[in-house]
Formats: sequence, structure tokens, C-alpha cells
Amino acid sequence: MKKSFDLTGKKAIITGGGSGLGLGMAQGLQDAGAEVAIIDIMDSVPQVAQELAANGTMAYGIKGDLGSRESLQTAFNLAVEKLGGRLDILVNSAGIQRRSKSEEFPIEYWDAVVEINMTSVFLLCQLAGRKMLEQGQGKIINVASMLSYFGGYTVPAYAASKGGVAQLTKALANEWAGRGVNVNAVAPGYMDTAMNTALVNDPVRNEQILARIPAGRWGTGEDMQGAVIFLASSYSDYINGAIIPVDGGFLSR
Repeated sequence: MKKSFDLTGKKAIITGGGSGLGLGMAQGLQDAGAEVAIIDIMDSVPQVAQELAANGTMAYGIKGDLGSRESLQTAFNLAVEKLGGRLDILVNSAGIQRRSKSEEFPIEYWDAVVEINMTSVFLLCQLAGRKMLEQGQGKIINVASMLSYFGGYTVPAYAASKGGVAQLTKALANEWAGRGVNVNAVAPGYMDTAMNTALVNDPVRNEQILARIPAGRWGTGEDMQGAVIFLASSYSDYINGAIIPVDGGFLSR
């Protein structure tokens, strides 16, 4: 079978696709020909999808709270319905951040971060996996982090959740790779998004971070597109359980 980066006819769900890295990845998949459904808690998600659809293939916006397991199930079912009952690609991009000294870190912060960043990822992988295994093929792309590799400061729940995403990716790949479903992850480096506003606006931390990025700049949603298109395409059919950094060289410094 001829390999291709062309995703024409493929059906994709992207969580957190209303802005930031999720939107960048949704745009990349759409540019490659995929029909996309974005799930986001933002009120503007239908408008974002409408704007995407004006520039390419069909796009659907579904408002859903991934912190609610009932809402997650409803949003997933609606997205699959909008996509005509088929699902070829799932990108788990939704995530939240909470910061506090670890000795003072509220349990409410922990519960919220772990629910969105890790538990919802597992539930969506499970829902998508059932469908993809039935189809005999599918691509699941989770979004890990630099904190899948190291611990960070004042973000214990985020570090734990992103470490969990990396390990979950490997665990699912072990079970599903031989059944036609690829499970991999991308690990964004330091990205200029709303989640990192505090770091970007901190002159000391900003300088420290930039000094360690060989590319010399923060990343963007567009920087994520190549890796995601690759992992969604037939060229990645023999790649399973991989965590691919997209970090401007940060980890190699």
C-alpha cells in the first residue's frame, strides 16, 4: 500500500481545539485533508469551527466539559455522529494548569488537573480505541509535555498527569499496536500559549528558558503540525508508543 501524508477522507477529533496548540493541530490536520471535530469548553468553539470550515474541509465545533465524565461521553458521541459514524484520528490536546507550592497545593487543584489532563485522556482513548479496533485501524495522538521528562516547579499535579500520559500512551500501544491502532504522543516544548503566559511575562524565567532552547524562540501551534500530520498518516504505521518531542531542541541542551 502506497504511503502518504494526505489525510483526505479521514475523520478526526481534536480536544482543546478551540485555541492554542489544539487549534494549530486541528488546522494542520484539516490542511492535510481531514474532516475535523473540535471539542472545547469555550463558548466560541462553534465559531472557531465555522472559521476553519470556511478555509478547508468540514469542521464541527462541540462544546464539552472534559472535567465531567457525562459531558465527555456526550461530546465524544456527538463528534462521532457529526463525522458520519467513523473515527480515524483522535488528538487529546485539552489540558489545564494550576500553580502553587507543593506543600500548599490544594487538593482541589490536584483533582481538577488530573481529571482533565490524565483521566479524560484515558476515557477518550478508551472510547476511540473501541471504535478503531472495530474498524481495524486508527491513530491516537496524545499530548505529553516536557514535564513528562522532568518535574518542573510548583506544578506537581501537571507533572504527575503528563508523566501519566506518556506511560498511558505506551501501555495502550502495547495492547493495540498489533490490532491496527497506533498510539503515540507528542511532547511540546515551551510554547507561547495562554497556559504559559506567566512564564512568558516573567523576565527572569523567560530569559532562562530561551537560553536553553537551541532554536532561540518559544514554539507555536504551527510548530506542532508536522509531527501530528506524520503520526496521523500512513507513514507512521510502524510507530507505536513513541513520545516525540517538539521542543526546538530543549531536551538536547
